[in-house]
Amino acid sequence: MIEVIDTGIAPSSGPINDCVRAGNHVWLVVLAEDPKTGKITDGDIEVQTRQALSNLKQAINAAGGELTNIVQVQIFLVDSADAPGMNRVYAEFFNTKPYPIRATVVVKELLAKGLRIEITATAVLG
Repeated sequence: MIEVIDTGIAPSSGPINDCVRAGNHVWLVVLAEDPKTGKITDGDIEVQTRQALSNLKQAINAAGGELTNIVQVQIFLVDSADAPGMNRVYAEFFNTKPYPIRATVVVKELLAKGLRIEITATAVLG
């Protein structure tokens, strides 16, 4: 059975959930957005990455877990030149081994105007 987790982050306007749990597995998607208003965070890749990862931390906490429960991360960037800045901030949040596996993909664009990063993650709790 799939359980939708209320993360306290402004819900998407599309027909999606930002965080679901099935058994001890949790799937998450986060953007660089204000968690109260859903407005895209203005700023460079470090600012946007920090907001997206703060939202990820809030979402996994709402599901009953911690960042250390995350086993896989997928990051979508709109510019490969953003990778070093993203990595600097990522290392602030994921600083304990073992690290999650991660794929970073550069895409043509993301759906929200001004958005430079989108993150999906999978966690195992328990």
